[in-house]
Amino acid sequence: MFKTAVAAAVVATTVATNVRPREHYEALFFEHMDKFNLKFANGEEFSQRLQIFANNFDQIEEHNSKGLSYTLGVNQFTHMTFDEFKDAVHVGGTRAPFKHARTGQKVHTAPVDVSALPASVDWVAAGAVTPVKNQGNCGSCWSFSTTGSLEGAYEIKYNNLQSFSEQELVSCDTTDAGCNGGWMDDAFAWTQKNGGLTTEAAYPYTSGTTGASGTCKTSGYTNNANVAPTGWVDVAPGSVDALMSAVALTPVSVAIQANQAAFQSYSGGVLTGRCGQNLDHGVLATGYGTLNGVDYWQVKNSWGTSWGMNGYILIERSSADLCGILDAASYPTL
Repeated sequence: MFKTAVAAAVVATTVATNVRPREHYEALFFEHMDKFNLKFANGEEFSQRLQIFANNFDQIEEHNSKGLSYTLGVNQFTHMTFDEFKDAVHVGGTRAPFKHARTGQKVHTAPVDVSALPASVDWVAAGAVTPVKNQGNCGSCWSFSTTGSLEGAYEIKYNNLQSFSEQELVSCDTTDAGCNGGWMDDAFAWTQKNGGLTTEAAYPYTSGTTGASGTCKTSGYTNNANVAPTGWVDVAPGSVDALMSAVALTPVSVAIQANQAAFQSYSGGVLTGRCGQNLDHGVLATGYGTLNGVDYWQVKNSWGTSWGMNGYILIERSSADLCGILDAASYPTL
């Protein structure tokens, strides 16, 4: 995942001096290396990574001093430049063109009586969401978004929370492109044609380590036919009320733009401000609510629990369509 060296030009563009003694950053960096099991090729690379870490740390501290609605923190990406962060998480997991053809047989529109919607929804607390997973070094976010909404729909219908296999999608779904991206509607269609999916335990995820899609296993597991969707529904784009009413029914697959600096270090609170709408990352809307007067969407990511709020992010819920979350939402029906 990590490059063995950082170009001198990259280092030269970083802050020349930091606000604390080098020893302070070194102590923090050694803790960071130990926590994330980082090893570097030589002393030169160590020094380069230390400088990047120190610069990112200062930016985190500066942001948090402003008292904004969200905070930043040190995580597995803090020793990376922004460009390396984008490469490391393979942002771009929703395959181009990002405004992909939507194939849902129905469109979920806003309800006539918006006041009847619950003030808040939390499918995590309700037990319909599996623990946070980690796509690792593979552009497979689309598969995690797909299994997330299938897992939610399955638990709601059968009162049985199961973790379904992203690896089966990554390795066997020929409609999508494995570690090179995919699209949730296409993955719903493939799962329907495939007669369901097997469990995570029967076909565990390995592409996060290898960075490769892998060869499809054709034996040694049994697909659960009850998770084969009878169809899937596209949520009317651009409508806060439509997405709220969909999320009130079930966890919803959504696409966002995540190749933003705030995503590299996000640690808590409601993400507000500027965020693009060029969709490049599949995630799961698991609820909505209000925090300190700011309305939010609760979103499950697939970058592990060391990122964000134990793997989650709160994104501002408004007609401004922050990060493009309103543009390509969909959910399966079982």
